[in-house]
Amino acid sequence: MADNSLSGEIRSSLGSLRTLNSLNLSGNKLSGQIPESLSYLRLSLLDLSNNELTGPIPKSLSIEAYSGSFSNNPGLCSESVRSFRQCPTDTGTSKDVRTLIICFALGPIILLVTVGCFLYLRKTEKDHERSLKEESWDVKSFHVLTFSEDEILDSIKPDNLIGKGGSGNVYRVMLSNGLELAVKHIWNTDSGDRKKFRITTPMVGKRAGKSKEFDAEVQTLSSIRHVNVVKLYCSITSEDSSLLVYEYLPNGSLWDRLHNCKEFELDWETRHEIGLGAAKGLEYLHHGCERPVIHRDVKSSNILLDEFLKPRIADFGLAKIVEANSIKDSTHVIAGTYGYIAPEYGYTCKVNEKSDVYSFGVVLMELVSGKRPMEPEYGEGKDIVHWVCSKLKTRESILSIVDPKISSAYKDDAIKVLRIAILCTARLPELRPTMRSVVQMLQDAKPCKLVGIVIGKDPDPMRKEATDSWKFNPEP
Repeated sequence: MADNSLSGEIRSSLGSLRTLNSLNLSGNKLSGQIPESLSYLRLSLLDLSNNELTGPIPKSLSIEAYSGSFSNNPGLCSESVRSFRQCPTDTGTSKDVRTLIICFALGPIILLVTVGCFLYLRKTEKDHERSLKEESWDVKSFHVLTFSEDEILDSIKPDNLIGKGGSGNVYRVMLSNGLELAVKHIWNTDSGDRKKFRITTPMVGKRAGKSKEFDAEVQTLSSIRHVNVVKLYCSITSEDSSLLVYEYLPNGSLWDRLHNCKEFELDWETRHEIGLGAAKGLEYLHHGCERPVIHRDVKSSNILLDEFLKPRIADFGLAKIVEANSIKDSTHVIAGTYGYIAPEYGYTCKVNEKSDVYSFGVVLMELVSGKRPMEPEYGEGKDIVHWVCSKLKTRESILSIVDPKISSAYKDDAIKVLRIAILCTARLPELRPTMRSVVQMLQDAKPCKLVGIVIGKDPDPMRKEATDSWKFNPEP
């Protein structure tokens, strides 16, 4: 619902939409405070930027996962987010005697209620931590471990929460040896039920079964060893919940760097390296494993970046390992994220490796244009693929696709990658290249910044040809 000139306050009843995964109300004229009820949701995307909101940002939403979600709201304040002004801690003296009397009368009651709530929450938190420790845990390691199970369990607490999503909560864990880890905590469900993730109260009185997403992620990542796929150290499971322990990647996701982080911009050489590294990770999944792995949810928010901005493919909760005796497009389960889903879903509900190739082509378009897969400017029901294809008319319109933040010296290099993205997003799956071919094409499109120019002669006539010769049909 972004960019619709909506006004008024955000309804607290939104907090009752427990299955809501993404909430984008940016670019409107919404006023009033942010409802505390939004903290009840497990949102993988929350964007309330560019509004007229006032008051404090709820403490439960003041986490790293939502950095940039509240920008351009001058009236907001926060106790923990540095980019906002500090909320006042002292409300000052009463304006009249009546207010003062009411305060004195209500003071003891409020104090008793506050203390009661504090003790209750403290007891609930301790019960939660105690329940984790009292459970019988089964540890399966996939790498040599330098930490103990207790160190991980001690760190599953609200202070370390860095992300919420449809498949569980993610915590940042700092070990005593200095190693940083990311731990995904998933409450298990009965095998016949729809998945639910419980945050504070452990399941009591009935046996739980591990979720399909957990099984898929462990089965996929436990056998994978590749520099561009996130490392799974171990799984820790019990009857009631499951923990996945990953390497921690401090620079967040490619989505955050492209769309949410204004003060940190990616130059073209870095963007190309990220695209090439992610392509190599997918190439390994499709061609390097004993049985091909279809990720099924390739997107920029599932490409994580380490301290050197090297990419890792992550979040294999929807992954499908293709059985040796099965047909390539052997899965009928609808999976993926709007804006990245291949068009064949609309008439077959099947996916194969070429569906991952389409989604990766959308990521390449993000890298080149700096735009999101879905933007209001594309038109109702249109996505970035349709928008790019509508621009393939003249050299000028093609160059207008390239992100203005990319240096002019690299514009033609970016166009080369755009050509690859268009091949990847062909409407018919059989016309898309394999990830092995995509890697080779990206290597051939490595940036080559011009150092000097010979007067009267084009030093590289092929560079002009990169944007002059377009023979792609938007709908092949």
